Amino acid sequence: MRNTSKMTTLENRFPLLAVEHGCIISKDADITVAFEVELPELYTVTGAEYEAIHSCWCKAIKVLPDYSVVHKQDWFIKERYKPELQKDDMSFLSRSFERHFNERPYLKHTCYLYLTKTTKERNRMQSNFSTLCRGHIIPKELDRETTTKFLEACEQFERIMNDSGLVRLRRLSTDEIVGTEGKTGLIERYFSLMPEGDTTLQDIELSAREMRIGDNRLCLHTLSDAEDLPGKVATDTRYEKLSTDRSDCRLSFASPVGLLLSCNHIYNQYVLIDNSEETLQKFEKSARNMQSLSRYSRSNSINREWIDQYLNEAHSYGLTSVRAHFNVMAWSDDAEELKHIKNDVGSQLASMECVPRHNTIDCPTLYWAAIPGNAADFPAEESFHTFIEQAVCLFTEETNYRSSLSPFGIKMVDRLTGKPLHLDISDLPMKRGITTNRNNTLYFYHFYIV
Repeated sequence: MRNTSKMTTLENRFPLLAVEHGCIISKDADITVAFEVELPELYTVTGAEYEAIHSCWCKAIKVLPDYSVVHKQDWFIKERYKPELQKDDMSFLSRSFERHFNERPYLKHTCYLYLTKTTKERNRMQSNFSTLCRGHIIPKELDRETTTKFLEACEQFERIMNDSGLVRLRRLSTDEIVGTEGKTGLIERYFSLMPEGDTTLQDIELSAREMRIGDNRLCLHTLSDAEDLPGKVATDTRYEKLSTDRSDCRLSFASPVGLLLSCNHIYNQYVLIDNSEETLQKFEKSARNMQSLSRYSRSNSINREWIDQYLNEAHSYGLTSVRAHFNVMAWSDDAEELKHIKNDVGSQLASMECVPRHNTIDCPTLYWAAIPGNAADFPAEESFHTFIEQAVCLFTEETNYRSSLSPFGIKMVDRLTGKPLHLDISDLPMKRGITTNRNNTLYFYHFYIV
């Protein structure tokens, strides 16, 4: 890792200690379980299904113990289509089809979920106590009972999401996290921000002007203040471009910073679980202080009213108070292109009625906290208080179209990027219950996929 004032190695500042039995252990004894998340395909989810997915996320998060961190990380990497020309039984038309789409660019989406168990002190840590700033790291003793309960909660979390039938979690193995001799691991890939299969490590430069990873310059937009959020959030929104007067095309509320943002970027979503009762007691105390000082300043009176509304909402509906943070980390190796990317990210956030904040000060700290397994290093001052239900509304809930596993089918293309797909339009829709008449299946796919 390169620094303009002092050269140091990544090993000296590396926050992770080991990966054992599929669990990431940090040098502060935080334990993380990593999952790969399989989301529904774009434009195929109804409003009722979005609500069901939202409900499952909320139920799953509530089973985690206090002082846990839910870190959902969505990768969107530009890749080029590699044709399958090595098959011996390919016809002339099939081979020509593959060659036609050779090197066609598309945005590949991969979603990961990290569940981290930390402590009360670490959960309230600010950016000036990040592992980037400390000269040494003091490990503490792992509590066996706490760890066992957390791992059981992670299994319950996985079961709740898989039972939904809409979102599927698959726990990552040690080799998938750290990599092997022939395949890049998740952690190694994060430090290079490269497509899958690229094992080249890059220099990291942290400076006051900009942050670089290899030749890539990073830009970061954050949602870290409740004032930057819209007045209302929802599980899904109407996508006007594909909607008509008679039918709605629904997308998740955060879809503008997902697949609809066509550049290399990572969308980080954090839900930090504190002790809800303690948090509400602090707000009660703060409201009393504001009440006593209201005669000296009108702003104190207004702030007290806002705190009272938050407390009334929590007690009336039995809601769990949490902290949340969301950021979009985009990059490019071209300075001119990066300017356009900054504008694109800002406009997409504005389309969600959010106030786009281009963060230049905390970019290294937030990049460091987004290392797989290092969510406990997240700076507390970058989060805002909310409830689980509202925080989950800012999760992305859709992914690219996927090819059918069935050998029977025809070739089509993803309408968003033009990537070729193999689709079973006969048997698979019947199995999924999409249709009961094969004659209607081609009609369905003609208007819904191509």
